[in-house]
Amino acid sequence: MYFCRIMPPAQRKTPVSQKTSIPRKTTVPRKKAVPRKKQTKKKPWSLQVKFMLVAVLLVLLSPFYYAYIIKGFTSTWRWLKDLGEDPAYRTYRSFNIRIPKDYNIHGIDVSYYQGKIDWKRVKAMEEDDVRVHFAFIKATEGMLSVDPYFQRNWREAAKVGIVCGAYHFFRPQKSGSWQAKFFLQTVKFEAGDLPPVVDIEQLNGTSPANMRAQLKEFVSYIEKREQVKPIIYTGLSFYNDYLKGYFDNYPLWIAHYHQPKLKVNEATKWFFWQHSDKARISGINHAVDFNVFKGDSTTFSQMLIK
Repeated sequence: MYFCRIMPPAQRKTPVSQKTSIPRKTTVPRKKAVPRKKQTKKKPWSLQVKFMLVAVLLVLLSPFYYAYIIKGFTSTWRWLKDLGEDPAYRTYRSFNIRIPKDYNIHGIDVSYYQGKIDWKRVKAMEEDDVRVHFAFIKATEGMLSVDPYFQRNWREAAKVGIVCGAYHFFRPQKSGSWQAKFFLQTVKFEAGDLPPVVDIEQLNGTSPANMRAQLKEFVSYIEKREQVKPIIYTGLSFYNDYLKGYFDNYPLWIAHYHQPKLKVNEATKWFFWQHSDKARISGINHAVDFNVFKGDSTTFSQMLIK
C-alpha cells in the first residue's frame, strides 16, 4: 500500500484590520451653583430731579445756548488773532481790510468797474457795527460819458436804505460849466441825498491855473442850481500840490490809503476819507473803495440835501 502524506491545508492570509481608537470618555466637572442676587427695585426719580433734567436738556438743545458759546469762542479767537495789531487800526476779516477807529459811519464808492451789484447783500453785511451806510455812485465823466451802471445803482441802492451820492469824473482840459450841465442832466438829486461830488485827480496836460479855473466854473454852476455846496474829491498829494488854499470853503473828500490817520492839517475842511481801495463787500465781485465820515449821525444828516 502506498501511503500518501497528506499535507495540512494552507492557511489563508487575512488582512489585519486597522485598530480604531475609541475616544475615552472625559468627565466635565460640574459648575457650582451660584446663588442668584436678589433683585432690588430701583426707587423712582423724584419730581425735582426730573424737572432739573428737563431744564438741563432744554438749555443744551437751545439755539441761544450754542449762540452764546459760539460768540464766546469767536470773540476769543478774534482776540488772539488781533494780538500785536494797532487797536486803533485793526483788521476786519469780513471786509478784508484794516479800518481806522473812532468812526461810526462808513461807506463805499462804486462805478461800472464793480459790475452788477447785489445791493441787498451790501446792506446786510456787518461786522462789529461796521456796515455800509452810504454810497457814492459814478454818474458821468467829461462831457459825453455816462456810467452804464449808474441808473441801476442809483435806483437799487436807495431801495435798500443806503444813503446815495453821485459823482462826476472831471476832465480839466474841458469846459467846467458844460461838464456841470451834463452832470445835472443825468442825475436828479432829491432831499435826503448826499451833495453832488466832483472827482478831480489829474491835470490831463493842462496847467494848474486852468484846472482850477474850470473846476471853479463847475462847482459854482452846481451850487447855483442845487443850492448846496458840492463835495470835492481828490487824492492827498493832488490836494496839497494844486488845491490847498483855493477851495477851502468846499467840503472835501480825500483819498489817502492804508494809513491809521489822515495826515492833513486840523484846519482842513474834510468830511470824507477814502482810506482803502481793497475792501471786499458782500454782493460785489470786485475790490471796492472804503470810506469813513468825519462826524456823528447828526452831522451826517445835516450834510444831506434838504
